[in-house]
Amino acid sequence: MSNIHRLREALANQSLDGFLIPKQETTLPHEEHLAWLLGFTGSMGLAITLQKNTALFVDGRYTLQARAQVADPSVSHHPLSPTDIAAWLRDRLALGHALGYDPRLHTIAEAKRYAALCAECGATLRPCADNPFADIATDLPPPPAGEIRALPVRYAGESSADKAARLRPDRDTADAIALDAGDSIAWLLNARANDIPHTPIVPSRLLLHADGRLDWLADEARATEELLASLPPNTAIHPPHAFAEALKPLAGRRILLDEHTAADAMRLALEAAGAQPIHAPDPCQLPKARKNPTEQAGARAAHLRDGAALCRFLAWLDHSIQTNDLPDELAAVRRLEAFRQDTGHLQDISFDTIAGAGPHGAIMHYRASEETNRRLANGELFLVDSGGHYLDGTTDVTRTIAVGAPTPEQRRHYTLVLRGHIALAQARFPQGTSGAQLDALARLPLWRAGLDYNHGTGHGVGHFLNVHEGPQRISKSGDVALMPGMIVSNEPGFYREGHYGIRIESLLLVTAAEPIDGGERDMLGFETLTLAPFDRSLIDAALLNEDERGFVNRYHARTRAAIAPLLSDDAERAWLDAATAAL
Repeated sequence: MSNIHRLREALANQSLDGFLIPKQETTLPHEEHLAWLLGFTGSMGLAITLQKNTALFVDGRYTLQARAQVADPSVSHHPLSPTDIAAWLRDRLALGHALGYDPRLHTIAEAKRYAALCAECGATLRPCADNPFADIATDLPPPPAGEIRALPVRYAGESSADKAARLRPDRDTADAIALDAGDSIAWLLNARANDIPHTPIVPSRLLLHADGRLDWLADEARATEELLASLPPNTAIHPPHAFAEALKPLAGRRILLDEHTAADAMRLALEAAGAQPIHAPDPCQLPKARKNPTEQAGARAAHLRDGAALCRFLAWLDHSIQTNDLPDELAAVRRLEAFRQDTGHLQDISFDTIAGAGPHGAIMHYRASEETNRRLANGELFLVDSGGHYLDGTTDVTRTIAVGAPTPEQRRHYTLVLRGHIALAQARFPQGTSGAQLDALARLPLWRAGLDYNHGTGHGVGHFLNVHEGPQRISKSGDVALMPGMIVSNEPGFYREGHYGIRIESLLLVTAAEPIDGGERDMLGFETLTLAPFDRSLIDAALLNEDERGFVNRYHARTRAAIAPLLSDDAERAWLDAATAAL
């Protein structure tokens, strides 16, 4: 019996006609229901199973991966957009149907949207306290039990007590703030965990009261002594299963929570306790995104050592290409991760390394496995997207390398991507500018050639936290204004299915820009944090204007000056000199 049939039997036993199966980057391993059901391992997606239909919704990063991993012909594939999800449900839900969902795994806003869709069709959305996967997906791992540890103030830049005092609600507005976004709680408490691979957030729940008290719903036995000693003195820790009991004193109280980050289970529990939920933005999100001076200095230090590790890898890879001793994808991944380990500071990689040789590079979030592993080949491109978590910062960098002599077409496409990367890196923009307003800068050279890419141009990056951090992003839907201290990626790309992928990614720190003569607005700009050469063999200098060539030469000179002192091997330094020579 297939896993889909097992789920349908479980749904029938609960008198459900369908079920929502989400996947987020913060999904815990024991709740990887989408991978268990369909075999799809991307970091984001949604499946909807009804008694006669199953659909998988993924965004443009995962279209090719989903087709490759989900072989069941009965599963239909669709874009991950509210419009497409709504259309699919409207065509299939009928009067009296009950669509189930786990309120712990959906935000309040998502649950409201699905409830409205069900109501349109005469159906109902039913929260399931007993997730049907609990009885059928018995081969998933147990809940995490690793330690929750402190991030020292020398890396965080501010104590948890000071953060809590700064963010607690005004008594005139609300009596408490309810948080269950793991990244917000990790940031507020200066705590980190290993519950989710490569994502050191702290999945738990927290109440921050107007009088400064904190109620933290977490397993105290998992917290290190250092963390317990660093918490604000008025913090009470309650077992996770005691959530309902902890909420009883909130009857009749006004509780702020963010419907876009808080799970619907939080709303249901507050309402059951007689509290009055008030929807307001998560107060941790913007302060977390705007890195303080300590975090900014840490990010620069992390990128410097990470850049040296990446340059060592690129030198090793170039030697392998020159000697025709070409590695396969998995060997390249192991070597790159070993160079990061050699820094002595790596806490973890920041995501599964994407190492796509030839046509695998066109699969935007490809992950090499023993089944798909491919050896690099002359005449192809090799796309490597990787990063590391360090106590002082998180990195994320992509470089595309020519294996042997590139073709004119490969050089043209690479240079168009590079021109977009440069345009964004050099942008100057007034305060209040959103990521959506900047996104086209990186696409324009490709658009002029009738080309584009199906992903956002940039995402926010956390401080030893989520490698994909909100609320800031550079994309067609990025509606949050960029502010000094935010870190975003700059990663335009081009993907030719079945042939190659090209992506060039560096991380940018939003900074105040130098005043412009005659200007009337306070302007912002970017400082490029990433230090790693572009592949000069793929750059068609004739397609660059003087300003663009100047950018490449200045960036390469800066990279050479910063990285060379960290390389102890003469061959690596010689490679860096050649890789950063002026165009």
